[in-house]
Amino acid sequence: MSNYVIGVDYGSDSVRAVLLDTSTGVELASSVHYYQRWKNNEYCNPSINQFRQHPLDHIEGLENTVKAVVEKSNVKAKEIKGICVDTTGSSPVPVSKDGIPLAMVEGFEHNPNAMMVLWKDHTAIPEANEINKLANNWGGEDFTKYEGGIYSSEWFWAKILHVIREDEAVKNAAYTWMEHCDIMTYLLIDNKDLKSFKRSRCAAGHKAMWHESWNGLPPKEFLGQLDPYLSELRDHLYTETFTSDTIAGTLNEEWAKKLGLNTETIIAVGTFDAHAGAVGAKIDKNTLVRVMGTSTCDIMISQNEVIGTKTVRGICGQVDGSVIPGFIGLEAGQSAFGDVLAWFKDILNWPIENLVMTSELLSEATKKQLQEEIDAKFIKTLSEQAEQIPLSESIPTALDWINGRRTPDANQELKSAISNLSLGTKAPHMFKALVNAICFGSKMIVDRFESEGVKIESVIGIGGVARKSPFIMQTLANVLNMPVKVAESDQAPALGAAIYASVAAGIYPNVIEASKKIGSDFEAEYLPQADRIKVYEDRMKSYKVLGEFIETTIKEKKHEYQV
Repeated sequence: MSNYVIGVDYGSDSVRAVLLDTSTGVELASSVHYYQRWKNNEYCNPSINQFRQHPLDHIEGLENTVKAVVEKSNVKAKEIKGICVDTTGSSPVPVSKDGIPLAMVEGFEHNPNAMMVLWKDHTAIPEANEINKLANNWGGEDFTKYEGGIYSSEWFWAKILHVIREDEAVKNAAYTWMEHCDIMTYLLIDNKDLKSFKRSRCAAGHKAMWHESWNGLPPKEFLGQLDPYLSELRDHLYTETFTSDTIAGTLNEEWAKKLGLNTETIIAVGTFDAHAGAVGAKIDKNTLVRVMGTSTCDIMISQNEVIGTKTVRGICGQVDGSVIPGFIGLEAGQSAFGDVLAWFKDILNWPIENLVMTSELLSEATKKQLQEEIDAKFIKTLSEQAEQIPLSESIPTALDWINGRRTPDANQELKSAISNLSLGTKAPHMFKALVNAICFGSKMIVDRFESEGVKIESVIGIGGVARKSPFIMQTLANVLNMPVKVAESDQAPALGAAIYASVAAGIYPNVIEASKKIGSDFEAEYLPQADRIKVYEDRMKSYKVLGEFIETTIKEKKHEYQV
C-alpha cells in the first residue's frame, strides 16, 4: 500500500494544499482557495498599517482545499497518513476559554481586534519600542538576544499588547492567544485541552521570545512590567514547544467527515511558511533559502557546534529545531519584496482604473479583455524595457522600506524614499530602481550574516517571484555576486509541510532524509554577469547613502516638519 501526505500552506492572500506520494515526491493533486473577506479589504486599514484576517477565511480555505485534493487524487482515506499546516507569522489570534477564535464568538464577529493580526500589521510599533526599552533596561536577562536583539512590531507580544490596550472587550474575552499555525492545527486534532496542546517551536522561538535557556517564555516579572494582562496570559500559554516532525494529535471526527478522511490521520505540529519552504527546497548547511513573495523570509541552518552561544545581531531569531531538528534555524527577511513592485503597479494603474475603465466609449466586454491583457503584460513589459536600459544610463536610487525594515535591525517606522529623479526618468527606470532596491536589501541581509560569522556558499530562491521573474533573479545574482538557484516546485512551503507530515507519520526517520528524497529539484540557476558586478557595487553605495540619510537625518528632523 502506498503512503500519502498533505501539506497545507497559508499565505497572505490564499491557502493551498498539496497531496504527495511519499515514495516518489510526485504531487498528485493541489488546490488553492483565495480569502474572500480579505479580498474585499474587510477589517483592514492600510493608512494605519492595520491588516487583519477573519478566521473563517482560513477555516473555509482549509476545508475547500484539503477536500479538493483528496477528491482529485482518488487516493483512499486510509492511505493518507499525515497532514501538516504552515502559515505566515507572526500572526496571533485571540482565543476563548473554549478554544474558539474570538472572531467566531457572538459579539466579536466583525471586530477587527478579534481577528487574526496578520504578519504585516504594524499597528504595534509603540509597543515594540516599549518592549525593546524594557528588555535593555530592566536589569535582568535580555529576552530579545536570540531574536536579533530587536523586538519587532510584527511579532507576538507587541501585537497582543497593542490590541488589549486598544480594546477592553477583547482583552477580557481573550483567554489565550495562538499563532495562526497553532490554531489551525488545534482545530484539526482530537485533543482539545489547551494546556497540553503542542505549540510550534518555530513560532514560539522566532516571535515570542521563547528559549530553553530561560525555561520557556519570558517570566511574569518581565511581562508584568509591560502590562499585568501579559503576566496573567503567560499562565494560559505554554512552557514546552515542539518541532514539526512531532505528532500534535490525530484528526478529529468532525474534520475527518468534512475532508473525507479518517481519524487515524496524523496531524503534525504546525510551523511557519518560510521554514517549511526551506525544507521543501532541500536546505543544507551554508545555504541561504530566500522565500520570495509579497515579503521575503531568508532561512539558514547552522550546527550547534558552529554557532554555539553566539547571537546574530539584527535578524529574526535563531531557534533550535525551527527548520530541521538538530540544527539551529536562522531567520531574516524583508518586510516588502513583491509588495514594492505591487505598489508601483497600483500607482501606474490609477489612470487605467479611473479613466480607461470608466470610459463610456468602451463596452464592458472590451474593458474586461483590456484589463486581462494589461494584467498579463504589465510586469513582463516593464521588465523587458528595464533590462534594455544601458548600464551607463542614470537611474534613480530607491529604498525597499515601503513597509518598514525587517532585517537587518528591525525598524518598522522607516519609510521608503527615491532620489536621483530627472525629466528623463520613465516608468522602466523607476521599475529598475525598485528591483535594484529589493535586491540591495537582500544584499544587506547576506552581508550581515557573513559579518556575524555565518558562512553563505549558495542561495536558493523559492516562490512566485523567483519562478516568474528572470530579470529580478538575474539582478539578484549580480548584486549578491553569487549563483542563485530556483526551486522547481510552485508549492515549496506546502511541500515542506508535507515532508514534516511524512516524518511525524513515521514514513521517514527524519526531516533531512525526507527532504533529500522528496524535496524540490531546481529548474534554473542564475550566474553573476562579470560586466555588471562593479556597476551594482557602485549603485549599492548610493543605496546605503540614501538609507543612512533617511534613517538618521530624517529621523532627527521628524519633529520639526512632517515627512
